[in-house]
Amino acid sequence: MIETIIKNHLDLELEVGVFLEKPSSTVESYVVLEKTSSGKRNHLPTAVFAFQSYAKSLYAAAELNEKVKNAVENLIGLDEIRGISLNSDYNFTDITTKEYRYQAIFDIGHY
Repeated sequence: MIETIIKNHLDLELEVGVFLEKPSSTVESYVVLEKTSSGKRNHLPTAVFAFQSYAKSLYAAAELNEKVKNAVENLIGLDEIRGISLNSDYNFTDITTKEYRYQAIFDIGHY
C-alpha cells in the first residue's frame, strides 16, 4: 500500500512523528499524510497526497513544511515510486483550533 511506503520513508527522514490521522495526544510538532485521490493512466497508478505540517508557531510549521517537501522529493529513490511533482504548498492554519500548519500537495506516480 503506497500510504505505508510513504509513511515508512518519512519516519526515517524526519525527526517528528508522521501519522495517517491526527494524533489524539498533544504532540508539539508532527506531520499528517492523507491520500486525497488516486487514479490510473495506461495502467500505472497515481495518487495525490496532502502533507500537513503542524507546529507550535507559524515559523516552525513553515520550517517543517520545507523538511517535509525535501523528504517527499527523496521518495524518488525508492523502487516503488516512478514520479513526484509538487502541486502546491501553503499556510493552512486551522482557524477554529488555532493550530499552526502548512500543507504541501504532491502528485505521486507509483507502481
